[in-house]
Amino acid sequence: MSATHSPSITFSASPPTIEDIAAIARRHARIEISAEVEARITAARAVVDRYTEKELPVYGLTTGLGAGVDTRLATEDLVAFQMRVPQARAVGVGKPLAQESVRAMMAVRAAGMAAGGSGISLNVFRGLIAAINADIHPVVPSLGSIGAADLAPLAHMSRALLGFGEIELGGEVLPAAIALERAGLKQLELAPKDGHALVVANSLSIGLACLALEDIERLFDWSLKAIAVNFEAFRANVSVFDDRALAARPAFGQRRVAAQLMELLSGSSLLAADAARRLQDPLSYRCTPQVWGAMRHAIDEARQATEIDLVSSSDNPVVIASEGVILAHGNFDMTAFVLAWERLGQAMAHCAAGTAYRIMKIMSPGMSDLPRFLTPMGQSRTGFATVQKTVSAMEAEIRHLAMPVSLSPFPVADGVEDQASMAPSVLAKTQAIVERLRYLVAIELIASAQAVELRGVSGELGKGSAEAYAFVRNHVPALDEDRAQGPDFATIAALIGLGPQ
Repeated sequence: MSATHSPSITFSASPPTIEDIAAIARRHARIEISAEVEARITAARAVVDRYTEKELPVYGLTTGLGAGVDTRLATEDLVAFQMRVPQARAVGVGKPLAQESVRAMMAVRAAGMAAGGSGISLNVFRGLIAAINADIHPVVPSLGSIGAADLAPLAHMSRALLGFGEIELGGEVLPAAIALERAGLKQLELAPKDGHALVVANSLSIGLACLALEDIERLFDWSLKAIAVNFEAFRANVSVFDDRALAARPAFGQRRVAAQLMELLSGSSLLAADAARRLQDPLSYRCTPQVWGAMRHAIDEARQATEIDLVSSSDNPVVIASEGVILAHGNFDMTAFVLAWERLGQAMAHCAAGTAYRIMKIMSPGMSDLPRFLTPMGQSRTGFATVQKTVSAMEAEIRHLAMPVSLSPFPVADGVEDQASMAPSVLAKTQAIVERLRYLVAIELIASAQAVELRGVSGELGKGSAEAYAFVRNHVPALDEDRAQGPDFATIAALIGLGPQ
């Protein structure tokens, strides 16, 4: 059964965006290549060919890799060496990456080549694009990269396109050579530098980042909707969103978040002067602009860091076609990138804590003036009581996952490669945080909808909070008699996790 493809995306003078990569990975958008990009690749390749003909020393072209940089390659061994590069680096372990992760990695590698610094052969570049468009998905183990170029994942991808290993095609896992033949594709034929150019990038890390940003942006918006519904039910004081107070100390993102929340609450009875039950609410309510503002700032920073790597050439060495030179460098280092993503993970952990605290508060009669555990049938019923255990578990796991993992692992390659960022691991734990925070937001939405009804204000909600309340009730009925609520949480979490269709 073939995938449904969204409109084509052209790699041209305007580089692909984060949204383009997500569309290619998740919605099977086709890639088209402009003549300008092909000319850029051809110009860089001419520089590689000139260096090869003159037998000039170039890392990975006329020398070995890693600790083997001190080994000059024989002229007759240049092509065979490139065939060995992905084979020798296919050392990944663990369960296979999800199909969308593989597609994102392939698309990002193609985007990096389109930037013009890789020196890849045009036919190899075209072959990679053809594989993506044909829904060829190499089976790539998820573990094995330390983030100093995602060598292992890209090596598994590359050897599959050479006819080795396995490929998933149309839901069936096949020997790579058979899958390529069935898709009507030829195995890649490598020239000098091509094998190295295929693997020497952080394409898995950047691909995962593009997917995570799509997920996080949507989750952030739903989190604000859950906050708005909770504010309505709790009858919290909205003076915390007053721009005059926030402007007195304009911390990152807080005014923007407060404005979004006020828009969601537009038309609500909560905005009346005497609507709030307290002069000051618990900090998990009062500090939502500050905490979610910090997350908004962290998302923007992670997006900027991702965009830099997506549209750039981090190949080492890099071909500067305009000057006809090939330069060694350390642009593959991902320290700035992972610090942005570690910061985002910690920002999400702060938001997870605030979400968990508000869920607990809305269930507490001493705090909310609502029935304990939000049951309308008295304490002979459990209501939302045991939901608190799920909330506690999710928050604790998020807090653990937010701990840094990006400090350099121990040196490899005989001590030559003595620093790395652990970028894939950072993105993997970010994905785990997103999954758990999505459940917390789903629980806050459902619990707040129940609390709105118990408060008797379901007809007095703001425009945005009313829409969020109706969304919950369209999929999950109110809790009267006790029932299994896990399926309710899974339903809402799945729905709020759906990206563009």
